[in-house]
Amino acid sequence: MRGLRVSAVTDKLGMGAGRFGAPATADSRAGPNPAEAFAMAALAAEAGVRLIDTSPDNAEAERVLGQVAPREPAFDFVIKTAIPDEGGVDAMLRRARTSLRRLKLERARAILVRPASILLDAEGARLWTGLRKLQDQGLFETVGICACACDDPIGLARRFKPDVMQLPVSLLDRRMIDNGVLTELAAMDVELHLRSTFLRGLLFEPAPVEAPQISRLRRLLAEAGADPMQAALAFALGRPEASKVIIGMGSPLELRAVLAAAKAPTPALDWEALHLDAHPCRMTAQRCRAA
Repeated sequence: MRGLRVSAVTDKLGMGAGRFGAPATADSRAGPNPAEAFAMAALAAEAGVRLIDTSPDNAEAERVLGQVAPREPAFDFVIKTAIPDEGGVDAMLRRARTSLRRLKLERARAILVRPASILLDAEGARLWTGLRKLQDQGLFETVGICACACDDPIGLARRFKPDVMQLPVSLLDRRMIDNGVLTELAAMDVELHLRSTFLRGLLFEPAPVEAPQISRLRRLLAEAGADPMQAALAFALGRPEASKVIIGMGSPLELRAVLAAAKAPTPALDWEALHLDAHPCRMTAQRCRAA
């Protein structure tokens, strides 16, 4: 990959493990079972992927990861806050400690507030103060925010001064590149993790009838002989502002495919020619809200 050694590519990758152990639903297949999760953790460790991103929506994923993640080489874990049914901020802080116990960790790489809008509620400042206290106690190396474009990431960064922010940026959704958000956050020394690289598979599935630009983008990739996964990963991994690129993976096969695409040479593409005139959120609002 142009500008990145293979070892640097895998080091920049993070494995999204929010569906580990999740049951099948009407909208998605079951997540990796413990045996598959063990294989994925071993493969990731062998490839040099060192960061695992978890989800507050699936406590089983944390339990599975606590069972299968090797202690050597150690992974860096990113944990998200979870909104409890009751108990407010105090319950959220207790839940952060519970996440560490499930993962069998004394210390995690980061804890991120999700959704970011919680910080703007009446007790948002108290939540942030509580998370900083957990950091002071040595439970988390860094404290950050998982935000979307509509959350005003620059405003959140100026107000709360997070160590790290996780943001949706992709070949299909470049709003925070075009409007200078990534550049400004990087200048503020915020560590940036990019997510939603594949926009929940939008680039790989048949384009909705209301999204003709997706079909055009696919056609341009095909004409250039570029694989969509390879192009999407090359775009995200090539962003100089990004420290990590988080990719959700649901099986050992998916992990192998991502690793192979990430290590492949950067396709010779005119990124500007691939630029969308309309952002995918306008074309696929439901999918973007969930990303």
